[in-house]
Amino acid sequence: MSKQVIIFIAPPGAGKGTQAELVAKKIGLEHIETSNIIEEKFKNADPKDGKLNEEKKRFLAGELTDPVLVAEWFLEKVGDLARRGVGMVLSGSPRTMYEGETDMPELERLYGKENIKIFYISLSEEESIKRNSSRRICKKNRHPIPGFPQYRDLMTCPEDGSPIIRRELDKPEIIKERYRVYKAETEPVLDYLKKNGYDVITIEGEQPIEKVQEDILKYL
Repeated sequence: MSKQVIIFIAPPGAGKGTQAELVAKKIGLEHIETSNIIEEKFKNADPKDGKLNEEKKRFLAGELTDPVLVAEWFLEKVGDLARRGVGMVLSGSPRTMYEGETDMPELERLYGKENIKIFYISLSEEESIKRNSSRRICKKNRHPIPGFPQYRDLMTCPEDGSPIIRRELDKPEIIKERYRVYKAETEPVLDYLKKNGYDVITIEGEQPIEKVQEDILKYL
């Protein structure tokens, strides 16, 4: 695996998880999806842990989990991969200014600024709601199954054979809230990254998966 970091920032439904998975396989990196880290923490939470269970309720309502907690969990994972010399593709981090200001200096320290590449995949609110309402994931390893016609009749994951399910987060009313939160909390991170010398590459997300992938690979 090459020791580099590729970051995808995008609204809900823009396909950052799908593209990250494809890029990770193609280049030989590990795909880290922040929502998976969060959900794993919630799944294993002590029922008596009031703070964590309160955060779980917010997460399921489409709100952002406490950035301090997420940054702590995220950097724990990043530190483990860096120690093993493993490069990564990130989908879902950084999601807030706090995470940007906390995560990016540590990623630079561990991997070198010159080895970090950032992509922004654009998508309208209307398309975000449409895509997320029909998208699914696999039960075992959470591989993303896009909400496109060619995947509609798929019942088992082509990667691991597990059943395909819908996420609680992908109800239309929750998606609308997630998009609003994205605009308010995550989009400002893009300006922060640009001001700190990163070339943020914009990719048009309202295209077929293959064309989005083709556009991304031109820069890798």
